[in-house]
Amino acid sequence: MLRTQFEEDLLNLHNQFYEMGMSVSSAVHKSVHSYIEHDKHLAKEVIEQDIKINEMEVNLEKKSFEMIALQQPVTTDLRTIITIMKASSDLERMGDHAVSIAKSTIRLKGLPRILEVEKVISEMSDYVKKMVDNVLIAYVKTDAKDAKMIAKMDDRVNDYFKQVYDMTTSEMKQQPETIISGTDYLNVASYLERIGDYVTNICEWIVYLATGKITELNSNRNETF
Repeated sequence: MLRTQFEEDLLNLHNQFYEMGMSVSSAVHKSVHSYIEHDKHLAKEVIEQDIKINEMEVNLEKKSFEMIALQQPVTTDLRTIITIMKASSDLERMGDHAVSIAKSTIRLKGLPRILEVEKVISEMSDYVKKMVDNVLIAYVKTDAKDAKMIAKMDDRVNDYFKQVYDMTTSEMKQQPETIISGTDYLNVASYLERIGDYVTNICEWIVYLATGKITELNSNRNETF
């Protein structure tokens, strides 16, 4: 009987984590869409939605601690709970970055825009959202191979960031009136770049869930310990 209750609790934890991930994916997409389209209504929606994302993380953490304390799970079950706790913390931070992008939208006041840069930021956000969606599927499948492939996608996010940085700084030098909006572009691109980093963190937790090994998937440090 106890075991069945535990399995039910674990399934609920899984489902809540996945639901949180989908909410974060939606927040990332909406925040950039609101920024590019100057849609302040949508930006406010992202900020309001973040309260729910934060609550989800608190609930997941509380339930995880409860299950560890009361059920004393071992091996795979314990790894699953630890993965959900750690990865939900990464999701929560991704949600915070989506809020920062939404706040940039609200700050925008008809400043001169650099449409070529906005096009790259839009592509970058589509790519980052794809990473977020893919990592949730890899989590559901406990697929270490997919997780490693998704972590490699982060190199492309860094390339996008460099492209935005180069285009924006060049334009700011030539057109000083774009300095304020240009600074905002750099901020938005850096938030997206950080979201990519958090996806890589989740990939590492998926590899841990599948193999029991903590593996560094950052392309600069490929060591396993």
